[in-house]
Amino acid sequence: MSSFKEIANQIKTWFPAPIVHAHCDGPCGVYDPASARIAAEAVLSMTKKILDLEPPSAGDAKAMAAYENTITRYIQIKEEQAQLAKKELLVLWTDYFKPVHLEKFPDLHTKFWNVGKLCSACKVEVSLQHAQELMDAIKEIQEMFWATKNRTDVPWYTAS
Repeated sequence: MSSFKEIANQIKTWFPAPIVHAHCDGPCGVYDPASARIAAEAVLSMTKKILDLEPPSAGDAKAMAAYENTITRYIQIKEEQAQLAKKELLVLWTDYFKPVHLEKFPDLHTKFWNVGKLCSACKVEVSLQHAQELMDAIKEIQEMFWATKNRTDVPWYTAS
């Protein structure tokens, strides 16, 4: 076994590998705040649907069952998408953004901390204000993200 190590070490001496550096943990193009925006749009959409859903009149068991089924589905989607947005943002924060980005964006950590808290608020509340604030915060993060790539040509757009 020791002879194998000696051979491997000799090969490394003869053919040294160059030192490489990466600016992030994955290849270029892997990170993009668009996935967080899409999830946040679903949160906003479901929040609106929940708030607009009218409960049926008392005594109509069939209508009440349909109402409860619909509102349960809306709530489930809203919470799943808020959690997904939080996950996507956490990946951007911890894997893409590096200390060098703090020079340009000294409030980077605060923005990510606050948007994570907004994701949590959207899970536990039915607040149109917080759902819209989540969209606005993700827009700011998108602008920061693309600025790190010297791109000002990436528009903010929403599906609705």
